[in-house]
Amino acid sequence: MTFLEHLEELRWTLVRSAIAIAVGFVLAFVFKTFVFEDVVLAARDPHFITYRGFCKLGELLNMPGICISELGFTLQNLPVSGQFMTHMTVAFVAGFIIAFPYILWEIWRFIGPGLREKERKALRWFVFFGSFLFTLGVLFGYYMLAPLSVQFFGNYQVSPSVANNFALESFIGIITQVTLWTGLVFEMPLIVLVLSRLGIIGPAVLRQYRRHAYVGILLIAAILTPPDVISQLIVSGPLILLYESSIGISARVQRRMLRAARSPSSVG
Repeated sequence: MTFLEHLEELRWTLVRSAIAIAVGFVLAFVFKTFVFEDVVLAARDPHFITYRGFCKLGELLNMPGICISELGFTLQNLPVSGQFMTHMTVAFVAGFIIAFPYILWEIWRFIGPGLREKERKALRWFVFFGSFLFTLGVLFGYYMLAPLSVQFFGNYQVSPSVANNFALESFIGIITQVTLWTGLVFEMPLIVLVLSRLGIIGPAVLRQYRRHAYVGILLIAAILTPPDVISQLIVSGPLILLYESSIGISARVQRRMLRAARSPSSVG
């Protein structure tokens, strides 16, 4: 294919991806009650499954401090178009999440023909692996990071005389951004796999910045969780495991590439 043909193929890849997002957008926009009452606004309820889980864990470990029994804030809408724009924003984010597996498949369709046979075989699980990691990240962000963020900011006060009355778009922003970005962060092993196959990154670089990554993860966990070790481990543990798995994937890819370079078939 010529350069212009590649651009044309890329254009249609983007068009088909945009159509998939639009379909997800329409579905989320139509089913407004379910999306908001049962999903997006669920974390404002003290009986949300995450808060109940922390209370049960606190009972088992005799640590009542991690039990989240109340949220010290109320929601309000201020701009005239605030609720409509919030509806549009949530529908777009939901549409992107729904369409993400298809977007990965479109990316694979675009880059797959340009890979060697061995590279295609090595990345044949690209779509499934990427979709699984993204879904796992979305669930972790929605059920762990987002509720803990809401709980932290909802009960944080500089003075008892200052009440927390959150704007609707601010609350929605926390839920959607934390959930979406956590899903994308969980794509780290897949990104490392691709970059390692391309020789751009290796396990040595990831090990070099391991301490920096750990410090960043622990800081995030300390900010988002109550001041106890258990809840901080619940948040930081999966993120640390994600980083370590990325190192293992990169090391495995590097070993395979070295073996392939040293094999007799690669000579000449």
